[in-house]
Amino acid sequence: MPLNQQILLDQRPSGEVAASNFKLVEVQTPPLQDGQVLVQHHFLSLDPYMRGRMNEGKSYTAPQALGEVMIGGTVGEVIESRSAQFKPGDQVVGMGGWQQYSVVDALQPGALRKVDTTHVPLSYYLGAVGMPGVTAWYGLVKIIEPQAGQTMVVSAATGAVGSAFAALSKARGCRTVGIAGGPDKCKYAVEVLGFDVCVDYKLHENAASLSAALKQHCPDGIDGYFENVGGMVLDAVLGRMNAFGRIALCGMIAGYDGRPVPLSNPALILVSRLKLQGFIVSEHMEVWPEALKELGALVASGKLRPRESIAQGLQAAPEAFMGLLKGKNFGKQLVKLI
Repeated sequence: MPLNQQILLDQRPSGEVAASNFKLVEVQTPPLQDGQVLVQHHFLSLDPYMRGRMNEGKSYTAPQALGEVMIGGTVGEVIESRSAQFKPGDQVVGMGGWQQYSVVDALQPGALRKVDTTHVPLSYYLGAVGMPGVTAWYGLVKIIEPQAGQTMVVSAATGAVGSAFAALSKARGCRTVGIAGGPDKCKYAVEVLGFDVCVDYKLHENAASLSAALKQHCPDGIDGYFENVGGMVLDAVLGRMNAFGRIALCGMIAGYDGRPVPLSNPALILVSRLKLQGFIVSEHMEVWPEALKELGALVASGKLRPRESIAQGLQAAPEAFMGLLKGKNFGKQLVKLI
Protein backbone atom coordinates (compact mmCIF):
# COMPACT_ATOMS: atom_id res chain seq x y z
CA MET A 1 0.00 0.00 0.00
CA PRO A 2 1.36 3.48 -0.86
CA LEU A 3 2.65 6.13 1.47
CA ASN A 4 0.07 8.88 1.80
CA GLN A 5 0.63 12.58 2.34
CA GLN A 6 -2.10 14.28 4.37
CA ILE A 7 -2.84 17.79 5.63
CA LEU A 8 -4.36 17.92 9.10
CA LEU A 9 -6.04 20.72 11.01
CA ASP A 10 -3.36 21.34 13.63
CA GLN A 11 -4.74 24.53 15.28
CA ARG A 12 -8.02 26.39 15.05
CA PRO A 13 -7.63 29.85 13.47
CA SER A 14 -8.16 33.02 15.45
CA GLY A 15 -9.34 35.50 12.84
CA GLU A 16 -7.77 34.94 9.44
CA VAL A 17 -6.54 31.48 8.47
CA ALA A 18 -2.75 31.03 8.65
CA ALA A 19 -0.40 28.37 7.32
CA SER A 20 0.39 27.42 10.92
CA ASN A 21 -3.17 26.11 11.31
CA PHE A 22 -2.25 23.15 9.10
CA LYS A 23 0.20 20.27 9.38
CA LEU A 24 1.58 18.12 6.56
CA VAL A 25 2.22 14.48 7.51
CA GLU A 26 3.05 11.24 5.74
CA VAL A 27 1.45 7.96 6.81
CA GLN A 28 1.23 4.40 5.61
CA THR A 29 -2.04 3.61 3.84
CA PRO A 30 -3.80 0.75 5.68
CA PRO A 31 -4.52 -2.51 3.85
CA LEU A 32 -8.00 -2.89 2.40
CA GLN A 33 -10.73 -4.81 4.18
CA ASP A 34 -13.63 -6.52 2.44
CA GLY A 35 -15.95 -3.95 0.85
CA GLN A 36 -13.30 -1.22 0.70
CA VAL A 37 -11.58 0.50 -2.22
CA LEU A 38 -8.37 2.50 -2.50
CA VAL A 39 -8.74 5.77 -4.41
CA GLN A 40 -5.86 7.86 -5.72
CA HIS A 41 -7.00 11.47 -5.79
CA HIS A 42 -6.35 13.52 -8.92
CA PHE A 43 -7.93 16.79 -7.75
CA LEU A 44 -8.91 18.26 -4.39
CA SER A 45 -11.65 20.88 -4.15
CA LEU A 46 -11.14 23.97 -1.99
CA ASP A 47 -14.36 25.69 -0.93
CA PRO A 48 -15.32 28.58 1.39
CA TYR A 49 -17.45 26.34 3.64
CA MET A 50 -14.23 24.76 4.94
CA ARG A 51 -13.44 27.97 6.83
CA GLY A 52 -16.58 27.63 8.93
CA ARG A 53 -15.79 24.01 9.68
CA MET A 54 -12.43 25.05 11.13
CA ASN A 55 -14.18 26.92 13.97
CA GLU A 56 -15.31 25.23 17.15
CA GLY A 57 -18.52 27.23 17.60
CA LYS A 58 -22.09 26.36 16.69
CA SER A 59 -22.70 25.61 13.02
CA TYR A 60 -24.92 23.51 10.80
CA THR A 61 -22.61 20.52 11.20
CA ALA A 62 -19.86 19.24 13.49
CA PRO A 63 -16.59 21.20 13.36
CA GLN A 64 -13.50 19.82 11.70
CA ALA A 65 -11.69 17.73 14.33
CA LEU A 66 -8.18 18.75 15.36
CA GLY A 67 -5.48 16.31 14.31
CA GLU A 68 -7.65 14.88 11.53
CA VAL A 69 -7.41 15.17 7.75
CA MET A 70 -9.06 18.36 6.48
CA ILE A 71 -12.44 17.67 4.91
CA GLY A 72 -12.79 18.20 1.18
CA GLY A 73 -14.26 16.87 -2.04
CA THR A 74 -12.01 14.85 -4.32
CA VAL A 75 -12.06 13.17 -7.72
CA GLY A 76 -9.76 10.38 -8.73
CA GLU A 77 -9.33 6.78 -9.77
CA VAL A 78 -9.88 3.47 -8.03
CA ILE A 79 -6.52 1.71 -8.01
CA GLU A 80 -7.41 -1.28 -5.83
CA SER A 81 -10.78 -2.75 -4.89
CA ARG A 82 -12.24 -5.36 -2.57
CA SER A 83 -15.77 -4.33 -3.50
CA ALA A 84 -17.99 -5.75 -6.24
CA GLN A 85 -19.30 -2.22 -6.89
CA PHE A 86 -15.99 -0.75 -8.07
CA LYS A 87 -13.08 -1.96 -10.14
CA PRO A 88 -9.60 -0.53 -10.73
CA GLY A 89 -9.74 2.25 -13.30
CA ASP A 90 -13.17 3.56 -12.27
CA GLN A 91 -13.27 7.37 -12.16
CA VAL A 92 -14.95 8.46 -8.93
CA VAL A 93 -15.97 11.49 -6.88
CA GLY A 94 -16.16 11.53 -3.08
CA MET A 95 -15.09 13.33 0.07
CA GLY A 96 -11.56 12.03 0.29
CA GLY A 97 -10.16 15.08 2.07
CA TRP A 98 -6.82 16.86 1.88
CA GLN A 99 -4.71 13.81 1.08
CA GLN A 100 -3.31 11.86 -1.85
CA TYR A 101 -5.19 8.61 -1.22
CA SER A 102 -8.27 7.48 0.65
CA VAL A 103 -9.61 4.13 1.73
CA VAL A 104 -13.36 4.18 1.25
CA ASP A 105 -16.10 1.85 2.50
CA ALA A 106 -17.96 1.28 -0.76
CA LEU A 107 -21.14 0.20 1.04
CA GLN A 108 -21.50 3.53 2.84
CA PRO A 109 -24.32 5.42 1.06
CA GLY A 110 -23.05 8.38 -0.95
CA ALA A 111 -19.41 7.81 -0.02
CA LEU A 112 -18.25 7.29 -3.59
CA ARG A 113 -19.87 7.79 -6.98
CA LYS A 114 -18.70 6.73 -10.44
CA VAL A 115 -18.54 9.52 -13.02
CA ASP A 116 -18.44 9.59 -16.81
CA THR A 117 -15.64 11.69 -18.28
CA THR A 118 -16.64 11.19 -21.93
CA HIS A 119 -18.08 14.70 -22.25
CA VAL A 120 -17.33 16.22 -18.84
CA PRO A 121 -13.71 16.59 -17.60
CA LEU A 122 -12.99 14.82 -14.31
CA SER A 123 -12.21 18.05 -12.46
CA TYR A 124 -15.63 19.51 -13.35
CA TYR A 125 -17.25 17.02 -10.98
CA LEU A 126 -15.85 19.18 -8.16
CA GLY A 127 -17.29 22.36 -9.65
CA ALA A 128 -19.83 22.90 -12.38
CA VAL A 129 -21.14 19.33 -12.29
CA GLY A 130 -20.57 18.83 -8.59
CA MET A 131 -21.47 20.36 -5.25
CA PRO A 132 -21.04 24.02 -6.34
CA GLY A 133 -23.17 23.50 -9.44
CA VAL A 134 -25.92 21.77 -7.49
CA THR A 135 -25.73 24.58 -4.92
CA ALA A 136 -26.43 27.13 -7.65
CA TRP A 137 -29.24 24.95 -9.04
CA TYR A 138 -30.97 24.48 -5.70
CA GLY A 139 -30.78 28.14 -4.71
CA LEU A 140 -32.09 29.30 -8.07
CA VAL A 141 -34.70 26.66 -8.83
CA LYS A 142 -36.03 25.77 -5.39
CA ILE A 143 -35.68 29.04 -3.44
CA ILE A 144 -35.63 31.90 -5.94
CA GLU A 145 -38.03 30.21 -8.38
CA PRO A 146 -37.23 32.44 -11.36
CA GLN A 147 -39.63 33.43 -14.09
CA ALA A 148 -38.65 34.43 -17.61
CA GLY A 149 -37.98 38.15 -17.92
CA GLN A 150 -37.09 38.64 -14.26
CA THR A 151 -33.74 39.99 -13.06
CA MET A 152 -31.41 37.62 -11.21
CA VAL A 153 -28.21 38.71 -9.42
CA VAL A 154 -25.41 36.61 -7.94
CA SER A 155 -22.33 37.67 -5.95
CA ALA A 156 -18.93 35.97 -6.43
CA ALA A 157 -20.12 35.71 -10.02
CA THR A 158 -17.03 34.09 -11.56
CA GLY A 159 -16.61 31.42 -8.89
CA ALA A 160 -17.80 27.84 -9.24
CA VAL A 161 -21.29 28.61 -7.94
CA GLY A 162 -21.68 31.90 -9.80
CA SER A 163 -20.58 30.37 -13.12
CA ALA A 164 -23.23 27.67 -12.88
CA PHE A 165 -25.84 30.19 -11.71
CA ALA A 166 -25.32 32.27 -14.87
CA ALA A 167 -25.93 29.35 -17.22
CA LEU A 168 -28.95 28.13 -15.25
CA SER A 169 -30.48 31.60 -15.02
CA LYS A 170 -29.99 32.40 -18.72
CA ALA A 171 -31.51 29.03 -19.64
CA ARG A 172 -34.67 30.21 -17.85
CA GLY A 173 -34.88 33.45 -19.81
CA CYS A 174 -33.79 35.79 -17.02
CA ARG A 175 -31.70 38.96 -17.15
CA THR A 176 -28.63 37.83 -15.23
CA VAL A 177 -26.31 40.24 -13.43
CA GLY A 178 -23.09 39.32 -11.68
CA ILE A 179 -21.09 41.00 -8.93
CA ALA A 180 -17.35 40.27 -8.97
CA GLY A 181 -14.04 41.85 -8.06
CA GLY A 182 -11.86 43.41 -10.73
CA PRO A 183 -12.13 44.22 -14.46
CA ASP A 184 -10.72 40.88 -15.64
CA LYS A 185 -13.32 38.89 -13.74
CA CYS A 186 -16.14 41.15 -14.88
CA LYS A 187 -15.02 40.90 -18.52
CA TYR A 188 -14.87 37.10 -18.26
CA ALA A 189 -18.32 37.03 -16.65
CA VAL A 190 -19.89 38.80 -19.62
CA GLU A 191 -17.83 37.49 -22.53
CA VAL A 192 -17.51 33.83 -21.48
CA LEU A 193 -20.09 33.03 -18.80
CA GLY A 194 -22.92 34.89 -20.50
CA PHE A 195 -23.90 37.42 -17.85
CA ASP A 196 -25.79 40.39 -19.26
CA VAL A 197 -23.62 42.67 -17.14
CA CYS A 198 -21.17 42.33 -14.25
CA VAL A 199 -20.65 44.99 -11.58
CA ASP A 200 -17.15 45.42 -10.13
CA TYR A 201 -17.63 45.83 -6.38
CA LYS A 202 -14.00 46.92 -5.99
CA LEU A 203 -14.88 50.23 -7.61
CA HIS A 204 -17.19 51.06 -4.70
CA GLU A 205 -16.17 52.05 -1.18
CA ASN A 206 -19.56 51.55 0.43
CA ALA A 207 -22.96 49.94 0.01
CA ALA A 208 -24.61 53.16 -1.19
CA SER A 209 -22.21 53.47 -4.11
CA LEU A 210 -22.56 49.80 -5.06
CA SER A 211 -26.34 50.05 -4.76
CA ALA A 212 -26.35 53.00 -7.18
CA ALA A 213 -24.41 50.93 -9.71
CA LEU A 214 -26.90 48.08 -9.31
CA LYS A 215 -29.75 50.52 -9.88
CA GLN A 216 -28.14 51.55 -13.17
CA HIS A 217 -27.71 47.97 -14.37
CA CYS A 218 -30.95 46.61 -12.92
CA PRO A 219 -33.40 49.34 -13.97
CA ASP A 220 -36.39 47.12 -13.22
CA GLY A 221 -35.09 46.15 -9.78
CA ILE A 222 -33.90 42.73 -8.60
CA ASP A 223 -36.31 39.80 -8.34
CA GLY A 224 -33.91 37.09 -7.20
CA TYR A 225 -30.53 37.24 -5.51
CA PHE A 226 -28.06 34.44 -4.76
CA GLU A 227 -25.81 35.48 -1.87
CA ASN A 228 -22.28 34.17 -1.43
CA VAL A 229 -20.63 37.17 0.24
CA GLY A 230 -22.69 39.19 2.72
CA GLY A 231 -21.50 42.45 4.24
CA MET A 232 -21.49 45.53 2.03
CA VAL A 233 -22.68 43.54 -0.99
CA LEU A 234 -25.82 42.27 0.73
CA ASP A 235 -26.55 45.75 2.07
CA ALA A 236 -26.31 47.14 -1.47
CA VAL A 237 -28.56 44.48 -2.99
CA LEU A 238 -31.27 44.76 -0.33
CA GLY A 239 -31.93 48.34 -1.33
CA ARG A 240 -32.60 47.28 -4.93
CA MET A 241 -34.81 44.23 -4.29
CA ASN A 242 -38.32 44.30 -5.70
CA ALA A 243 -41.35 43.61 -3.53
CA PHE A 244 -41.69 39.90 -2.84
CA GLY A 245 -38.16 39.24 -4.06
CA ARG A 246 -36.37 36.04 -3.09
CA ILE A 247 -32.87 35.66 -1.67
CA ALA A 248 -31.03 32.33 -1.49
CA LEU A 249 -28.36 32.63 1.21
CA CYS A 250 -25.53 30.23 0.50
CA GLY A 251 -22.46 31.83 2.04
CA MET A 252 -21.14 34.84 3.94
CA ILE A 253 -17.50 34.89 2.95
CA ALA A 254 -17.16 38.47 4.22
CA GLY A 255 -17.41 37.08 7.75
CA TYR A 256 -15.30 33.93 7.43
CA ASP A 257 -12.42 35.46 9.36
CA GLY A 258 -14.57 35.40 12.48
CA ARG A 259 -15.84 38.98 12.47
CA PRO A 260 -19.59 39.61 12.74
CA VAL A 261 -21.24 40.78 9.52
CA PRO A 262 -24.27 42.86 10.56
CA LEU A 263 -26.95 44.13 8.19
CA SER A 264 -27.13 47.93 8.00
CA ASN A 265 -30.86 48.09 7.26
CA PRO A 266 -32.65 44.79 7.98
CA ALA A 267 -36.01 46.61 7.91
CA LEU A 268 -35.78 46.38 4.10
CA ILE A 269 -36.61 42.68 4.41
CA LEU A 270 -39.97 43.66 5.88
CA VAL A 271 -40.57 46.72 3.72
CA SER A 272 -40.09 44.70 0.53
CA ARG A 273 -41.68 41.52 1.98
CA LEU A 274 -38.66 39.49 0.97
CA LYS A 275 -38.12 35.78 1.32
CA LEU A 276 -34.58 35.17 2.60
CA GLN A 277 -33.65 31.53 3.05
CA GLY A 278 -30.35 29.98 4.02
CA PHE A 279 -29.64 26.45 2.85
CA ILE A 280 -27.05 23.66 2.91
CA VAL A 281 -27.05 21.71 -0.33
CA SER A 282 -25.99 18.42 1.28
CA GLU A 283 -29.34 18.40 3.10
CA HIS A 284 -31.16 18.15 -0.23
CA MET A 285 -29.65 15.06 -1.84
CA GLU A 286 -33.00 14.20 -3.44
CA VAL A 287 -32.52 16.94 -6.06
CA TRP A 288 -28.93 16.07 -7.02
CA PRO A 289 -29.73 13.69 -9.91
CA GLU A 290 -32.03 16.25 -11.58
CA ALA A 291 -29.57 19.08 -11.03
CA LEU A 292 -26.53 17.12 -12.22
CA LYS A 293 -28.36 16.04 -15.38
CA GLU A 294 -29.06 19.66 -16.35
CA LEU A 295 -25.59 20.86 -15.38
CA GLY A 296 -23.91 18.08 -17.35
CA ALA A 297 -25.98 18.95 -20.41
CA LEU A 298 -25.02 22.63 -20.12
CA VAL A 299 -21.32 21.70 -20.01
CA ALA A 300 -21.62 19.24 -22.90
CA SER A 301 -23.39 21.85 -25.03
CA GLY A 302 -20.82 24.54 -24.26
CA LYS A 303 -23.34 26.79 -22.52
CA LEU A 304 -21.47 26.38 -19.21
CA ARG A 305 -17.75 27.00 -19.55
CA PRO A 306 -16.31 27.25 -16.05
CA ARG A 307 -12.81 28.45 -15.35
CA GLU A 308 -10.47 26.74 -12.89
CA SER A 309 -7.62 27.99 -10.69
CA ILE A 310 -5.30 25.04 -10.11
CA ALA A 311 -2.61 24.85 -7.44
CA GLN A 312 0.03 22.18 -7.91
CA GLY A 313 0.64 19.57 -5.22
CA LEU A 314 -0.90 18.88 -1.82
CA GLN A 315 1.57 21.15 -0.05
CA ALA A 316 0.12 24.10 -1.98
CA ALA A 317 -3.38 23.58 -0.55
CA PRO A 318 -3.13 25.86 2.53
CA GLU A 319 -1.84 28.85 0.55
CA ALA A 320 -4.44 28.30 -2.17
CA PHE A 321 -7.18 28.07 0.44
CA MET A 322 -6.10 31.32 2.07
CA GLY A 323 -6.10 32.96 -1.35
CA LEU A 324 -9.61 31.66 -2.01
CA LEU A 325 -10.89 33.35 1.14
CA LYS A 326 -9.45 36.65 -0.12
CA GLY A 327 -10.88 36.27 -3.62
CA LYS A 328 -7.52 35.65 -5.30
CA ASN A 329 -8.80 32.64 -7.24
CA PHE A 330 -10.31 33.05 -10.70
CA GLY A 331 -13.01 30.41 -11.07
CA LYS A 332 -13.17 27.10 -9.23
CA GLN A 333 -10.20 26.57 -6.88
CA LEU A 334 -8.63 23.12 -7.18
CA VAL A 335 -5.43 21.42 -6.12
CA LYS A 336 -3.90 18.98 -8.62
CA LEU A 337 -2.52 15.98 -6.76
CA ILE A 338 -1.15 13.82 -9.56
